Amino acid sequence: MADGATGGIPHQSSDGLLQRLCGHQGVPPTDPAPEPGWAQGSKGFGDNGHRGAFGEEFIRMLATAANLDVTRKERDRVGVDWQLGYAGRRGTRRFPAIEAQVKCTSSPDVNGDHIRYKLKVKNYNQLAGPDYEMPRFLFLVLAPADPFAWAHATEDRLSLSHAAYWLCLHDQQPLPSVAQSKTDTTRTVHIPRANLLTADSLHDLFAEDYRELVGAS
Repeated sequence: MADGATGGIPHQSSDGLLQRLCGHQGVPPTDPAPEPGWAQGSKGFGDNGHRGAFGEEFIRMLATAANLDVTRKERDRVGVDWQLGYAGRRGTRRFPAIEAQVKCTSSPDVNGDHIRYKLKVKNYNQLAGPDYEMPRFLFLVLAPADPFAWAHATEDRLSLSHAAYWLCLHDQQPLPSVAQSKTDTTRTVHIPRANLLTADSLHDLFAEDYRELVGAS
């Protein structure tokens, strides 16, 4: 049974909950269980860093399901969070690889068939243009505002909410740096909702069409 007050997280029935609380003693405890320590001390629960970590792991789960190798970029100095590829020599046509910058939001601007998302000019320029060794993509993860609704696990499955979308900007030109244009520090991109990331569509991003967009210099 879903409860809207908890972001749709299912509750056990009262009978099942009673049996679980009783255990082997046969009677429920007289006082409710105290709030766990991790919840008491998690004032930053659901902040930008937390959402970002969830978004990156969302992508890792999809890539693993797609049987891709996933490598984390520990120091994000060039706008890359994950490198995805097949086992083999890096950057060859037989064993292609792609790179991804991951963003996560709980307040998406859905406009018809597109999702509008504001990227910092720095992040935009780390994705735009052809001067790269391998294709790069923006992966945008949409997550509920309530962190407790991000994941729901049962004996049958693990469900993650909500979805992820991809965008390629290699056919766009980089913008002037922030230092040159301080009044325009962001660029709004339009991500087609048709670009839904799945285990199957991840494989499509390794197509030769995307490789031909890069390596021009």
